Amino acid sequence: MADDGSFTVWDDDLTSNDPLGFTDARSYRDRLQAAAEGDTAEAVVTGSAHIVGREVALLVGAFEFLAGTQGVVVGERVARAFERAANRGLPVLGMPASGGTRMQEGSLAFVQMLKIAAVVGAYRRGGGRYVAWLRHPTTGGALASWGSLAQITWAQPGALIGLTGPRVIEQLYGEALPDHVQRAEHLCAHGVVDDVVAGDQLATRLPGLLDSLGPPPTHAMAPFDAGDVGRTRRPLPTLDLSGQDSWTAVERSRAPDRPGLPALLDAAARDIVVVQGDGAGGRDDGCVTVVCTFRGIQVVLVGHDRPAGQRGASLDAVGYRSARNAMRLADELGLPLVTVVDTEGAAATVGAEEGGIAAEIAGCMATMSGLTVPTVAVLLGEGSGGGAIAWLPADRVIAPAHAWLAPIAPEGASSILFRTTDRAPEIANAQAIDVVSLRAIGLVDEIIDDHRGWVSELADTVADQLRDLAAQPVDERLTVRYRRLRSLAAAAG
Repeated sequence: MADDGSFTVWDDDLTSNDPLGFTDARSYRDRLQAAAEGDTAEAVVTGSAHIVGREVALLVGAFEFLAGTQGVVVGERVARAFERAANRGLPVLGMPASGGTRMQEGSLAFVQMLKIAAVVGAYRRGGGRYVAWLRHPTTGGALASWGSLAQITWAQPGALIGLTGPRVIEQLYGEALPDHVQRAEHLCAHGVVDDVVAGDQLATRLPGLLDSLGPPPTHAMAPFDAGDVGRTRRPLPTLDLSGQDSWTAVERSRAPDRPGLPALLDAAARDIVVVQGDGAGGRDDGCVTVVCTFRGIQVVLVGHDRPAGQRGASLDAVGYRSARNAMRLADELGLPLVTVVDTEGAAATVGAEEGGIAAEIAGCMATMSGLTVPTVAVLLGEGSGGGAIAWLPADRVIAPAHAWLAPIAPEGASSILFRTTDRAPEIANAQAIDVVSLRAIGLVDEIIDDHRGWVSELADTVADQLRDLAAQPVDERLTVRYRRLRSLAAAAG
């Protein structure tokens, strides 16, 4: 597709290591060494090229490298590509092909979705032009980040496109989705992608599309400097977590009597006004949005409302559209946004895929990362998959000690790696999903001891953080937030 001899590769010196010392049926280090013997050294290749004489930035997924999975280095390569495109005034053509988040890098890989969404969002807000062509297959974290954040999205004929892959759905829920549901043609018919375009048509159709979009302006996006993160965190409270592993947190978060969103609202919210649905006729009972006075502060709050006595909520696409509606409302009203995360994972249904659930998750991350108002996220309990991370690109993240965040529920990760759910405890402990690990990689700021009466202490902490953020100049706060998201898991790369 590129003009002969025009492609210049970027960042081919960035290659994956083994940040968690991970082993499943085979050590991750051995897998990396074997994969590197192929034609590509990483699961995405980035660079610039000319297409019919027009220079563009290219991001090409390499499925042959560990199924194109998205790890720390993939996240960094993607982020740097958009930064270079912004600085050079180039449009971007993204061509993902991915099996999702790289399980062997656990939460470190998972938070790359936040980094990517923040960078792509900044690129687009600066006037950048981004076209995506989804190849076979594009699933999971790659789909719900750079695969779903383009202004125009095309897809390869017959491409498998979905938030959760068919085998994992069947393993977890006992029944697969009908095969056609996650195919490019069906999703185009439902408006999830804009057109189905064969590979041999790209070179002829892309120039006309870019002409229609107009040239992007040049705008500065400084390359990330790990020494200039500019954030502060309070000291950890004296918590005795020495005997706790990640699986303990998973089990505690799923306890039927664990306090959820209603308990937090009861403890702290007054003058509650409910905002129903997505503003366009859609509603998901698992997503609650309110405008309220929270410990004396007027806020917009959106949260997962798990059914009483059950596990965390599971939202459909309309639930995440409703959340985006809440985010925009907060920005319009000039009120701080509080998000509350407690989910067993996004819905894996026909309706969810047809409703563009991956795009809604990506849209939540991009929207929230760019809000001008203060934002505080509470990781309250279960934090499974894209349905959880969608609401975490905040100025501050607070979590009780037995909350967790993972690319997929441990049972799902076990299914991916071992084709059985029986090894979920082992996987949970290997993927660095507990809040202490999440603090170490830069996501969680404060950990609350979830002893008796902890919900009131949590509410106090949220209010304290909101007051701290309100005292910051807006430009400073937005800069710190962007650097915070841009730096996630940076040391692991």
